[in-house]
Amino acid sequence: MILRSITLAALSLALAAPASSADKVSFGTNWRAQAEHGGYYQALATGIYKEYGLDVEIRQGGPSVNHEQLLAAGRIDFNMGGNLFDTWNFVKEKVPMVTVAAIFQKDPSVIITHPGQGHDSLAALKGKPILISQGARVTYWEWLKSAYGFTDDQIRPYTFNMAPFLADKRLSQQGFVTSEPYAIEKQGGVKPVVYLLADHGYATYSTTIETSWKLVREKPDLVQRFVDATIKGWVSYLNRDPAPGNALIKRDNPEMTDDQIAYSIKAMRDWGIVESGDAKTMGVGAMTDARIKSFFDFAVQAKLYPADLDYKSGYTLQFVNKKVGM
Repeated sequence: MILRSITLAALSLALAAPASSADKVSFGTNWRAQAEHGGYYQALATGIYKEYGLDVEIRQGGPSVNHEQLLAAGRIDFNMGGNLFDTWNFVKEKVPMVTVAAIFQKDPSVIITHPGQGHDSLAALKGKPILISQGARVTYWEWLKSAYGFTDDQIRPYTFNMAPFLADKRLSQQGFVTSEPYAIEKQGGVKPVVYLLADHGYATYSTTIETSWKLVREKPDLVQRFVDATIKGWVSYLNRDPAPGNALIKRDNPEMTDDQIAYSIKAMRDWGIVESGDAKTMGVGAMTDARIKSFFDFAVQAKLYPADLDYKSGYTLQFVNKKVGM
């Protein structure tokens, strides 16, 4: 009788004790919530992060937020990187950060032009005026100069206002395949010609996952769980019902519309932004040494980085290419 009482008491204490708490993780995005962040929000909304023992806080980016600096300062655990230039800038500045996955196999950057103007190929835009931002000048504009012979005298300042483009059919402009074509159609009633630079040889990865080498070395299991859960979130978002993720996107960014989200999801699917290339055989987030080296060779040729930069120290394949979610 005494033994039974002790057993029941122990059982009661076990049931009353809280379950082991999930690891708290903070992740910074590159802008306000949108479909291009859908996989992260889907993993949060559907409980995928929770299944992996993670309590994830998604922090929105914006014009006054620099999540790369916060990552370097240890204020957040993971960050959404832009492309391989971000990776190598960390190396160049001797900041011990590392890229652990590449969610976008294709950079979504595009050059947009008007139909019926003889701009029937990307090469045909050589010598023509193009609206380009300051950020683009030190990334894919350098690639366009190297690959297509574009020159700096073609540049016209881009202020993220599409009115100049809509007013002048001679102009072309930069954009993302998931957003600007939609805005141009909606605002100007024009279906533009769109050139996805990734389909013309611009081979950087994009929308990467960045973290610190410290976290990789001290808590590799946590990094692996975050990468795996994020990959499953993206597979779910693009191939199943994205409604749970979309609800959280609209909660964080009330200005985001259903039409814009639907357009962006379709563009990511149609253009193979996430699920193309090596991701088809190795899973979402895939990266390879060969592709990274090839793009670094271009960057050196364009004199963007010194040839002796230890570019390999900016990334690791430890957490990807495992066919997660396939």
